[in-house]
Amino acid sequence: MNQTAQVHQHPSQQVQTASPFQAMASRISVDPDTVQQIMTNTLMKAKGGNQQVSHEELMVFMSIANEYRLNPLTKEIYAFNNRGAIQPIVSIDGWLKVINTHPQFDGMEFDDKLDANGNLLAITCRIYRKDRSRATEVTEYLSECAGNSEPWKKWPVRMLRHKSTIQCARYAFGLSGIIDEDEAERYKGTNIEPDRGGEKPALEYYSDADFQKNFPAWKELIESGKRTPDQIISMVSNKGILSDEQLKKINEVAA
Repeated sequence: MNQTAQVHQHPSQQVQTASPFQAMASRISVDPDTVQQIMTNTLMKAKGGNQQVSHEELMVFMSIANEYRLNPLTKEIYAFNNRGAIQPIVSIDGWLKVINTHPQFDGMEFDDKLDANGNLLAITCRIYRKDRSRATEVTEYLSECAGNSEPWKKWPVRMLRHKSTIQCARYAFGLSGIIDEDEAERYKGTNIEPDRGGEKPALEYYSDADFQKNFPAWKELIESGKRTPDQIISMVSNKGILSDEQLKKINEVAA
């Protein structure tokens, strides 16, 4: 007796993929239509009024917000207009949410680097992951990061701690596609586009003034065994070309 063949549909074919608006709606307890309206209005405002927001811009913003599970209603993520292009911005609260909710996050600590007079030179952020035996460590220097905005003038230590946290998180968790508020302000002020992975501009020589300011902190790291001269040179070379004399001075610390 012949039996009718039965075709069993794979579970993945039975469930419809949720739209980006549905995915966000389920997280922030708002219906999908309201999410779409809020996101469209947010991007229109970022573009400067009633300018049209393209479907691609909306989808890019939504995908980043959903990827990092950020809530635009509480300003964990928002947008700014960079010469007509929408750039997602993540506030420090958003960055901390990404860090603290990562399944491998296992703690974070800071070291302040001071000069002989007790003035702040740099802050090191150290992030621990459960799946790595060594911490990821990033040092940010005040002379390179300090801006002219009111927050930098009023709270330089707090702002530098934020910068070291964000940079360390990028290295520790491979975060991409997002920038912080301070970076956005710098782009507005200098009319520079964010780095999108394309060709980078040629580096200038590292100034002697910056070298003299930062060298004591580098020397301390080398003498304490936390960094080798090669590691310091590699780190600094990403920001400027070191002269032969500067290279010699760094290498002599371990001699």
